[in-house]
Amino acid sequence: MSSSLDVVTLSRLQFALTAIFHMLWPVLSTGLAIFLVILEGFWLRTRNPFYYHQARFWAKLYVLNFGIGVASGLPMEFQFGTNWAPLSEFAGDFFGSVLGFEGAMAFMLEAGFLGIMLFGWQKVPPVIHFLSTVMVAFGANLSVFWILSANSWLQTPAGGTFSDGHFHVQNYFSAINNPFMVKSVIHMALATVETSTLVVAAISAWSLMRQKAPAFFQFSFKLALVILLAVAPLQILAGHESGVQVAERQPTKLAAIEAIWEDQPAGTSPAWSVVAVPDEATGTNRWKLAVPGALSWILESRPQLSQPVRGLNSWPADQRPHMVGLLFYAFRVMIAIGMAAAGLTALGLLLWWRGGLSTERFRRWPWFSWAWILSAPAGYLAIESGWVVRCVGRQPWTVYGQLRTADAASVLPPGEVLTSLVTFAVLYTFLLGFALFFGAMILAKGPDLSLEPPQNGSAARLPVPSPSA
Repeated sequence: MSSSLDVVTLSRLQFALTAIFHMLWPVLSTGLAIFLVILEGFWLRTRNPFYYHQARFWAKLYVLNFGIGVASGLPMEFQFGTNWAPLSEFAGDFFGSVLGFEGAMAFMLEAGFLGIMLFGWQKVPPVIHFLSTVMVAFGANLSVFWILSANSWLQTPAGGTFSDGHFHVQNYFSAINNPFMVKSVIHMALATVETSTLVVAAISAWSLMRQKAPAFFQFSFKLALVILLAVAPLQILAGHESGVQVAERQPTKLAAIEAIWEDQPAGTSPAWSVVAVPDEATGTNRWKLAVPGALSWILESRPQLSQPVRGLNSWPADQRPHMVGLLFYAFRVMIAIGMAAAGLTALGLLLWWRGGLSTERFRRWPWFSWAWILSAPAGYLAIESGWVVRCVGRQPWTVYGQLRTADAASVLPPGEVLTSLVTFAVLYTFLLGFALFFGAMILAKGPDLSLEPPQNGSAARLPVPSPSA
């Protein structure tokens, strides 16, 4: 292995580490901000202190995630100038602008109103405080738009021309609205809301199983169920549409995530592999368990393919993604978790409809509580798996079809990249421990039901419901 390839591999590992770790935090803060808007809207409409206490408690988890998201996100963006300088030079006129838009428009909007949302309860009128919460949620979700627009451009570049080792922007709107953008933004936005809601449901189920503030957490659990009723099915549909788009625009990625090695002609009904053991050395699957005729239904909703599907063996080795096993199973992990979340939501709603969601049932049904508790880390795993499919499946390209990853990396001493990689690993391990420690403290303390909600900018003496109500 040459030193150049060593540098590329190390730089890819470092970016993967920072991206995977960073993704943990904005996912929750983005979706949880919408949850906070709903709660504060309830309080503003009813002036019931119960909803005020809900908003104050869940805002603590929001700000914890926001802080660590900022700390972990900055090093990731700096790498475009340190480890990926040729990429920045090649596509900086557009890619750098979009990342700048995310910082100036979205992050600054979110950060600017965050102080009012956290500390302005007794200082500004309730309507102004609610507007601040809305702006925080809008800024957080605007970040999703800009980041996914930039990443989608790497997948399906548009809006300009490539010449002399440089991308020349001709139409910013076309570049921003590249072919992958709309469906990618919808898919990721739904993922953040779904995962955040699963976290709320998991914390609520844990607290109800321990009979802690039962009235408080029973409400948050039921609200999470209502949100999931809308989001979970939509996420499955959005994921399917994104998969169909991959089949149309990135056939090598499709072949890799489905472990298809040989061409599948039009008019045939190929099987869909549920599990398999891909072998890149031989270009075959050593073993697989497949559903006959299912692939054409998945891709085209018809019994036979109308268009041929190319297999990995039809491309040269340097023109297709590798790590086929990783892509194959990351894709299936994402699908399985999405389906499981929808199924668990349906079960919860059925039990609620039949009167089986009393606080006592969570203590008597530990299997039900634990299913929800485990759904929270599963949601994160689904998102990380999706990004593995998205980015590893794009290889060997950084800008799909235009700039190879090997040419996008900076030429650096391998030892320096290894040092920074290890440093990030240690630092992020510390930040993860920090987040878990303070998150556990927030959950152990629970909601403060003695807080007096504001009224017209000042504290109001309103009754607080009993935790056992």
